[in-house]
Amino acid sequence: MGQEVNLTLFNADHFKTFFQKLTEETQLLKKLIANRQFSELAPTAGFEIEAWLIDDQMQAAANNVSFLQNLNDPLAFPELAKFNIELNGTPQKLTGNVLSTLHQNLTQTWEKSCLHAQQLNNHILIIGTLPTLKPSDMTLVNMSDMNRYRVLNEQILKARGKPINLDIVGIEHLKFDHDDVMLESATTSLQLHTQVPFDTAHHFYNASIIASAAIVASCANAPYLFGKNLWHESRIPLFEQAIETGGYGGAVHGPLKRVSFGSDFARNSIMECFQENLDHFPVLLPELFNDPIEQFEHLRLHNGTIWRWNRPLIGFDDDNTPHIRIEHRTPSAGPTIIDSIANAAFYYGLTKNLCDEITDQRLPLAFAQAKDNFYQAARFGLDSNIVWFDGNKQNLQKLILADLLPRARKGLHSLDLDSADIDSYLTIIEQRIASKQTGSQWQRLFMQQPNATLQTMTLAYLEHQYSELPVSQWAIS
Repeated sequence: MGQEVNLTLFNADHFKTFFQKLTEETQLLKKLIANRQFSELAPTAGFEIEAWLIDDQMQAAANNVSFLQNLNDPLAFPELAKFNIELNGTPQKLTGNVLSTLHQNLTQTWEKSCLHAQQLNNHILIIGTLPTLKPSDMTLVNMSDMNRYRVLNEQILKARGKPINLDIVGIEHLKFDHDDVMLESATTSLQLHTQVPFDTAHHFYNASIIASAAIVASCANAPYLFGKNLWHESRIPLFEQAIETGGYGGAVHGPLKRVSFGSDFARNSIMECFQENLDHFPVLLPELFNDPIEQFEHLRLHNGTIWRWNRPLIGFDDDNTPHIRIEHRTPSAGPTIIDSIANAAFYYGLTKNLCDEITDQRLPLAFAQAKDNFYQAARFGLDSNIVWFDGNKQNLQKLILADLLPRARKGLHSLDLDSADIDSYLTIIEQRIASKQTGSQWQRLFMQQPNATLQTMTLAYLEHQYSELPVSQWAIS
């Protein structure tokens, strides 16, 4: 959900003091990195999964206050809209039976959450965009009662100076203006976190960028938005446009967007991302802290207002040694819990393999090409043709089956993951890719039936979700 703030009114002194503290913390970060004072612990995996509260009519239910109070679970949090929640996994060492452990833990949280939702006559849906969502749901009345969201709304609109213009061209064309940041709440994702040894953090970050095209296409689950059939993963343009504000207009490299694929690989150190944060992005939330500078409170809050699809984060080990996590934000939520863990397995394995190759050799792809691959994959899914390491265009479905799934398997084995887990979860991905039945494709095929509506499709989706069968095995009717 992002870090909460205590104030809602800030003056020029708040912004000036915050920037001074941000500068000091960025300089300290650079010093600690130069002196190799960051964690080198083995990789650790974690995740956040965002979900919808819906009613029996399959409409968004702005009920997360009652739901979270009744649930009373430290792993559950509110999101921007009152009809969204976030469920977190407990971080686990990325080795052994980590996948089945994450699966078991998430299932427990999920089943408990579904039970409490049903007690409120609601359901929980994990999907990238809610097919039945209406523009009229995007109102500040439905914003969660948190200072962070109120201030972000005010500051982003102030920075833009004009309404948000949503303009997405997919199979159909969606275009309208909106007056606040609530459009961002129409996107729900699976956010994968990997704590990595500092020496390889920038390589893992770059590998995550390169893997993004395959991940976003294989996890696509967001074709419908406000009644329009758009991209396979419509979350991508929606989120970028919903918070479309840039950095300093006079920056050397031009204005950068706060939601983006990023500006480049990290060439020498992950420090480059945090330096870019300072140099290019104005402060949005100038909350002031009295904690020691070593806690990086201002730097971490500022970083939380810059939404790269692959984003480095700073955290702390149990002994308070700072560490780096890479947050991968491209996958949709859902369609099921088992699909979500399979998505995580594919990401962790593929990115680890690519990281090893980059570490041993060099970057095998230009950043501009990785970026183009990502948007092609988000729009056209497994049917997209992307340029890969040999410089030639390849069909993404065939590339995943022939090269990327074997890479993922090799990456997971290099982490000493349980072989049975590797086979179980990567087989789910393999079956999905071979059949081309992602969540998005299933939704589109359902809507081709006579008399199908977005409401009946969402109801069928919900029933399949409860079955816990992977989406590749879902029937259409």
